[in-house]
Amino acid sequence: MEIISVIQANPVGDNGVGGTLAERIADVLAERIINGTVGPGTRLRQDHIAAEFRASHVPVREAFRRLEAQGLVRSEPRRGVRVSALDADSVLEVAEIRAALETLALRHALGRIGPAEILQAEAAIAAGEASSDIRVWEATNRRFHRGLIAPCGMPRLLAAIDDLHRASARFLFATWHALDWQPRSDQEHRAYLEAIERRSDAEACRLLEAHIRDAGHALVRRLHSQA
Repeated sequence: MEIISVIQANPVGDNGVGGTLAERIADVLAERIINGTVGPGTRLRQDHIAAEFRASHVPVREAFRRLEAQGLVRSEPRRGVRVSALDADSVLEVAEIRAALETLALRHALGRIGPAEILQAEAAIAAGEASSDIRVWEATNRRFHRGLIAPCGMPRLLAAIDDLHRASARFLFATWHALDWQPRSDQEHRAYLEAIERRSDAEACRLLEAHIRDAGHALVRRLHSQA
């Protein structure tokens, strides 16, 4: 694959805002990997990225470690760091882990979900339904899911789930063109939210787990059809 410089605008210096320099580098790289600007197999050059960010190699290496922990890149001996492939095993792994962790977070959040969280979830569904843009829908989908589990009050668990959502978004952007992704997902979101409103905790957990796993299997079917 082509060796490219992946940051194309607005390099960030050490005095920027929004976290450490390593975190900001990782966020920019992750966004480009997720939306497909930087494709699978692309080599990420430390020196190019450091130059674009006007940074030393230290925060770049830390950014690479963050991306590898998220499953977005892989480090290969004598070959450097490359963007991870899109494969069915990875999709299913992310779906299974996310289903388990998000359901765990929901169990701890259910007694703390109030009217404000319900209204925010309804607004996220409506915003997604109103747009045919996959990027808008993915952002509202993430907001819907995150808002309902945030009351769990477990920051480490939420951070792990955020990483999994990033991986899920990458798979979605790579396969959505031939998926009936919006109507079915929005219907499942509404059923899940209604179960929460009824205080049917077991049903809400079951619906969430099935929703995430079914989405993973749909993505795998699409990947297989593209092979």
